[in-house]
Amino acid sequence: MHGWMIIDKPLGLGSTQGVSAVKRALRQGGYGKAKVGHGGTLDPLATGVLPIALGEATKLAGRMLDSDKAYAFTIRFGEQTDTLDAEGAVIATSPVRPTMAEVEAVLPGFTGPISQVPPAYSALKVDGERAYDLARAGAEVVLKSRDVTIYSLSSPARDGGPFEGWWRGLSSSDGACGSPPPTAPGGPPPRAGEDIDEITLVAHVSKGTYIRSLARDIALALGTVGHVSMLRRLKAGPFDLSRAISLDKLHDAAMARDLEHLLLPLRAGLDDIPALALEPDQAGALRQGRVLAGIAADDGSAFAMLGDVPVALVEVEDGFVRVVRGFNL
Repeated sequence: MHGWMIIDKPLGLGSTQGVSAVKRALRQGGYGKAKVGHGGTLDPLATGVLPIALGEATKLAGRMLDSDKAYAFTIRFGEQTDTLDAEGAVIATSPVRPTMAEVEAVLPGFTGPISQVPPAYSALKVDGERAYDLARAGAEVVLKSRDVTIYSLSSPARDGGPFEGWWRGLSSSDGACGSPPPTAPGGPPPRAGEDIDEITLVAHVSKGTYIRSLARDIALALGTVGHVSMLRRLKAGPFDLSRAISLDKLHDAAMARDLEHLLLPLRAGLDDIPALALEPDQAGALRQGRVLAGIAADDGSAFAMLGDVPVALVEVEDGFVRVVRGFNL
């Protein structure tokens, strides 16, 4: 079992619990022990794409941390919480509610390279301690701002477009993605000039972006306060909801000893880089950690293959090929 399972993580489940669910499915299906890891933390209050790496794919899990992500999230205006989501205590309120036009007007200011201060309740370390541990203990947490990139930011309701149609476009044809977000807005879009209590946005962002901070800053730019009431990850690196499965489907496949059909190949985590075809002697050299010379390939990362068998993630420079991560397959 070497490859990826993409879980549609339900509400209330942590990323580590997602890993445990896959390990449990492997045991129940009689597959034996396997290395299992996740490709990036997803808050318990968030749902959506959670890449789970199995076997040799765990060597690539860290690469997911550097990948871009896409999220749908709802900002509820009028209350800011200490955690910047629905779980925290209210620390600020405002009677101000924006209009759709006002929201649309500020979004361009949050698109492109921006600077943001991460939430106090985050996994970042301050003097060797997790920020959320310090915050829960009542300590004042001051985090430095960081530079991130928001590649796109828009509302599914822009120009009156229905949220429901946007959701269906993201769902898989067999329903593996499960249900829409629990707080998906329904009914007609707001009328021009009408104040809104919440807005659902879709963001494509770089690594290190905190959606809770983005929501906080958008609300402040609108002259009010707010927090995230719904957060759903739509995409992580090359994986999106079309490949995601529910925990129920994972369990059923395990009991039917059919997990192999849910497993995406090792290569699926690297479909943004080119493949490099090897001869048997070249594959043997890379497996021994040696450097190949005189290889006609473009500079950059490549996925070295011997036929259909992954050999290594490599770096090519001036015709030299060096191993970054080798695979024991």
